[in-house]
Amino acid sequence: MFIALALALLIEQWWPLRAGNPLHAGYLVFADYIARTFAEGNEHASPVAWALAVLPAGIVAALVYTLFKHMGVLFGLLWSAAVLYVTIGFRQFSHHFSEIAKAINLQDIATARDVLARWRGAPSDELSSAEVARLSIELGLLQAHRHVLGPVFWFVLLGPFGAVVYRAADMVAVHWHRNTNPGLRALAQRADRALHVIDWLPARATAAAFAIAGNFEDAAFCWRTQATVWSRGNDGVVLAAGAGALGVRLGGALREDGMIHERPDIGSGEAAGVEDLRAAVGLIWRALALWLVLLLVVGLSRAVG
Repeated sequence: MFIALALALLIEQWWPLRAGNPLHAGYLVFADYIARTFAEGNEHASPVAWALAVLPAGIVAALVYTLFKHMGVLFGLLWSAAVLYVTIGFRQFSHHFSEIAKAINLQDIATARDVLARWRGAPSDELSSAEVARLSIELGLLQAHRHVLGPVFWFVLLGPFGAVVYRAADMVAVHWHRNTNPGLRALAQRADRALHVIDWLPARATAAAFAIAGNFEDAAFCWRTQATVWSRGNDGVVLAAGAGALGVRLGGALREDGMIHERPDIGSGEAAGVEDLRAAVGLIWRALALWLVLLLVVGLSRAVG
């Protein structure tokens, strides 16, 4: 597992899969076909549609892994690395971090806002540099979980099947939630609920990694007392632990569409600012390194045993 993950991360650093790549785009076309065929206007069919959209990809990944493993350990390793390469996406969000930090350091707030708008898929023209930094940290923590630590968690437990199902569940939940077709509203809600269940354990594993990699006491306190104030429960766990580990405060009011949008405060200390961007990147890397060390220890223990 350690070798497969290390290989996938190394390849992704050189040849990252960008958002909207043909493989992911093709999968979403398939998911939309399933949605229209089985669930449009029929909310009772939403569980079947979700299962047909998400589970077959994981089953195929597991079957191919079984076949390759019978051909030799190396083939199984390479397939595992390929699956992780497709399902994780560290560079899909880390380059946004870098571009925003660079722009803010150059006092180019217009560029920082533009990068953030493309990243979050929403206008950011009214945000101050501190608000841009705060939102960037929030998105970075959540996407580090969704695009790296979450898939890896299920890969460790269930192999390629787990990583693929987690990534597919996340993709369809986001994609169907953005669909404006009222006939698919029940399916989008089903996908959100399913992702919440699938993400329950990984979110807490990520929160624990952030706590160990940062300020453990503050992370544990914020996780315990603040996670439930966020609208999405699992996201609240990740953000509360991450903010506490960094010793900063996330959430809070934002200026958008000419109005002040109130959000709950989460974390501890002062509101996150530009200077905290680098600390957030460091926390994410330390959490990932912690998981790599744990996988290495488990792998060596199995080899010795």
